[in-house]
Amino acid sequence: MWLFVGLGNPDNEYVKNRHNVGFMAMDSIQNEFPSFGGYKSKFQGQLSEGRIGGQKAMLLKPQTYMNNSGQSVAKAAGFYNIEPENIIVFHDELDINAGDVRVKLGGGNAGHNGLKSIQAHLGTPDFWRVRIGIGRPPHKGADVSNYVLSDFSKEERVWLEPLLEYMGDKADVIISDSPKAYGESVKTNFKK
Repeated sequence: MWLFVGLGNPDNEYVKNRHNVGFMAMDSIQNEFPSFGGYKSKFQGQLSEGRIGGQKAMLLKPQTYMNNSGQSVAKAAGFYNIEPENIIVFHDELDINAGDVRVKLGGGNAGHNGLKSIQAHLGTPDFWRVRIGIGRPPHKGADVSNYVLSDFSKEERVWLEPLLEYMGDKADVIISDSPKAYGESVKTNFKK
């Protein structure tokens, strides 16, 4: 069993924010795989259950706000006895160029409060991360918090929407091949 986690903030004012790209990725996966039903409130999050690549999977959007995402993730993982290596967290990444996607197992959190919280609640950094590049603010010295909590611009949506669709469509690669293969698939095949 796999637990896919999209990071974001729950209120309507955040829906189109760069920081909510993890939630957007969960919705793309849900849209691409008809076995997933609607989201239900569970584990301090919104949870949808279904199958990807013949295996049971859960899509989780924690509703605890970004800084406390680990509460929701740990509750879901504990209930279903899901090991950290079967948890895949989709999140925004400032240090990757906008539109690029990288996948890795474990590592640091680069100051990302959602990752810090998950690491603290799971007691390990050894979960998969799908790092969706949003780039840094265009103006040097700009406030990073304002940048991540701002909506994607019209120009960014030109690459964002096809990228999310492609990521959703290829989610079965994570389970059938490996999360690492998923990152390579997105990197090689997606064209901005």
